[in-house]
Amino acid sequence: MENSNLSDQRNALLIFLWNQRKPLMLFTGAAAILSIVVAFLITPLYLSTAIVFPAASSNVSFSEQRNVKAAAMDFGEEEQAEQLVQILSSSRIRDRIVQKYDLMKDYEIEKTDPNKYYKLNKAYNQHFTFGRTRYGSIQIDVLDKDPKQAAAMANDIVDLIDTIKNEMIRERTIPAFQINLRKKQQMEKERDSILQRLEDLAELGVLPNDTRATLYQALVDAKNPQEKEELRKKIEANSKYGSVYDGLEYQRNEKIVKIEDFKVSYEQAESDANANFNHKFVVERAVVADRKEKPKRMIIVLVSTIGGFLFGLFFLLIRQRIKELQQNAA
Repeated sequence: MENSNLSDQRNALLIFLWNQRKPLMLFTGAAAILSIVVAFLITPLYLSTAIVFPAASSNVSFSEQRNVKAAAMDFGEEEQAEQLVQILSSSRIRDRIVQKYDLMKDYEIEKTDPNKYYKLNKAYNQHFTFGRTRYGSIQIDVLDKDPKQAAAMANDIVDLIDTIKNEMIRERTIPAFQINLRKKQQMEKERDSILQRLEDLAELGVLPNDTRATLYQALVDAKNPQEKEELRKKIEANSKYGSVYDGLEYQRNEKIVKIEDFKVSYEQAESDANANFNHKFVVERAVVADRKEKPKRMIIVLVSTIGGFLFGLFFLLIRQRIKELQQNAA
């Protein structure tokens, strides 16, 4: 019984389609013609693609306990790849590309439009995409109506990776380097002050502790009264300032050791603040596309034609149902 009902419904549908073939052909033909016109009115876009790998290390280590996995020659892992995608999607890169290529004009956005930045960001996100591949690399896709400009923008973004990331690093490393520089200068100033005080005491005849005891023997061996008088003055000065001299010598040695220990930290901060590092490995630079990427005109026409047919069928079925309800009501 169910199979009989199903067969009757199919036959009814086929009969309905045959009876309504002309309106259906009209809907389908109109949709096909309209889609063809629209498809050829859409501005073709060309795709250029660049592929990069993030680098594992962004600095040069002066420490003996260097992380082997963070060598400058190593490829980055998932964390570095996610960071790189975030940088590529940032306004730092977007604003430079927009300004250099005047994309607001390219996307036909009026500068007086109150929603210009919203429209610009939306258009930019439709033309620029950044994503990780299954191999851990980053793929940069750029669409533009000019194939040469698409390739140029993709390669500029590749070059901007190092520029932007170095700028971001310097925002943190330069203040750190300035602090280290001030600390180093302060320590050197304190060392020089101690050395100056030692020189002043040396001019008074104060000697280091290991040679101070020889003054008494020299006084005994001296035969010249004038020489003895000079030795007595030195002995008196050493008795008065010897302990001060010894204390200054100890401070000097301590300060020299501290400066040497601090030298590694200072050199690391100086390197981080002033060096321009390469933060990516370029696997493939963008080239000028020789065929358009969008629109896919055949797909547009096919989908629109099928959609026109289904819309016409639905419309005719609804109209037929309304007629049946009206007849039953009468």
